[in-house]
Amino acid sequence: MELEVVKLNIPKEANIIVGQTHFIKSVEDIGEAVVGAVPGVKWGLAFNEASGARLIRYAGNDDELVEVAKENARKIGAGHTFVLIIRDAYPINIMPHLKRVPEICHIFAATANPLEVVVVKTEQGRGVLGVVDGFTPIGVEDDTEIAKRKQFLRKIGYKF
Repeated sequence: MELEVVKLNIPKEANIIVGQTHFIKSVEDIGEAVVGAVPGVKWGLAFNEASGARLIRYAGNDDELVEVAKENARKIGAGHTFVLIIRDAYPINIMPHLKRVPEICHIFAATANPLEVVVVKTEQGRGVLGVVDGFTPIGVEDDTEIAKRKQFLRKIGYKF
C-alpha cells in the first residue's frame, strides 16, 4: 500500500466538490442536479469509472471547468470518484441537490480553499482516504471576528 497526496487545481472564482458515486448514470444525474439548483451556473464534471471501459466520463457547460475537472479526476485516479467545478454559485447552493442524487455515496469536500486529496494505492487500484481542505486554524474568533462573520453572511444574502 502506498499513500499519495494529490493537489487539486481550482480555477479563480470557482469552487470544487469532490465525492464518491457508484454508477455511470451519475454524470447525467449530477449535471441535472447542478443546473436545477442554480440557473446560469457554470460547471464542469468528471467521473472516474471503476469497471467496464474505466474511462473518465464528463459533462458541463464551460470548457475550462470541464478540462480542470477531467485533469483533477485523472490526478486522483480513484474509481467512482467525481470532481465538480462550479462558478457563479456556491457549494451551499448545490449541496442539497447533490444529496438527493441516489448514486452519490459520499461528499469528501465542497470548497474554494486549496484542496489536497489523500489517495491510497493498492494492488487493485486507488481510493480516496480523505481530504485536506484549506489550512490549520491559528486562533479562536473574538467579538470583532464574530461581528465580521455575521456582517459577511448578511452581505451575501444568507442571513437577514
